[in-house]
Amino acid sequence: MRLVECSIADALNFYNGKAVSLDDSGEIEVYGSNGKIGFAKAFNHENGIILGRVGAYCGSVMFSEGKFWASDNTIVLKTKPMQSLRYWFYRLKNFPIRSFAGGAAQPLMTHGILKGINLKAHPELDAQEKIADILSSYDDLNDNNRRRMALLEDSARQLYREWFVRLRFPGHEHTPIVDGVPQGWERAPLESALVLQRGFDLPTQDRQEGEVPIYGSTGILGYHNQAKATAPGVVTGRSGTLGEVQYVDQDYWPLNTALWVKEFKRVTPLFALFLLREMDLKQFNGGASVPTLDRKSVHRIDVLIPSTQMLRAFDEFAVDVFAQVKKLASQNQKLRQARDLLLPRLMNGELAV
Repeated sequence: MRLVECSIADALNFYNGKAVSLDDSGEIEVYGSNGKIGFAKAFNHENGIILGRVGAYCGSVMFSEGKFWASDNTIVLKTKPMQSLRYWFYRLKNFPIRSFAGGAAQPLMTHGILKGINLKAHPELDAQEKIADILSSYDDLNDNNRRRMALLEDSARQLYREWFVRLRFPGHEHTPIVDGVPQGWERAPLESALVLQRGFDLPTQDRQEGEVPIYGSTGILGYHNQAKATAPGVVTGRSGTLGEVQYVDQDYWPLNTALWVKEFKRVTPLFALFLLREMDLKQFNGGASVPTLDRKSVHRIDVLIPSTQMLRAFDEFAVDVFAQVKKLASQNQKLRQARDLLLPRLMNGELAV
């Protein structure tokens, strides 16, 4: 299939992002250089490619249909006439754009740099749209699975809130309440239910290729060939980002920026997941300049520990839910692998469309 060499500026216009105040009550997604970073009530762009402009994620390529806010750490790209926006999103994802970054102290992308980049692309709009349709079909299935995963997890969260926050558990009508606690339940310090432990150092240069996920304060930050904790597990942020609580279904390495549940004393891992999420841990920030969660302080907080019978009933439901989530996540991994195999072959004209 015919390819021609062109400048990125021949196909795309460039726009600056702008600083924003995040607002959790807003519905507009906000993009930083490393992806979605929160929400706002206003938008500054609609339908565009978002490019990381500075720092560790300089050159990252994202895409948004509809209204969004692009932060001042990004550049927004929009197509000129007779160009497909989705095609150019995939074309740039399959191009080493970060290698063109300038900057002395840290990588930096500018309009001037972008205008000077040449690459090979399909010139005909029809060919661009066909390629974009093929690749986006994989991403659309991926997005659909992610929505199903979110709904499944939310069903477990809603059940947790119904039974253990609102106390409308099966048989609650006939269960005596003593000092605000259902009979057979107990209010006790968190450390009597589970034990949080600081994670382990693992400098980037010491990481070896493997399939063991490395968890930091915001989730998976990479992979290693050795695990420090066995699954199932629960991880939350200790330093930097607080409040994110992750469930881990395979052996893993918790970093020193995270806290992990070393021992589930009187609760199960899935109950612990929702218990910690419901506690809104970011409110216990004890750091001055860097947000820091003091596990000793959190251990002293009183929580409600249900009866063994209710804990077992919740776990039976939640285990099935998360088994479905894991299956969908596996499907998504295969979809991404298939798309990533197709992407370079379509872009270099090896496959006809």
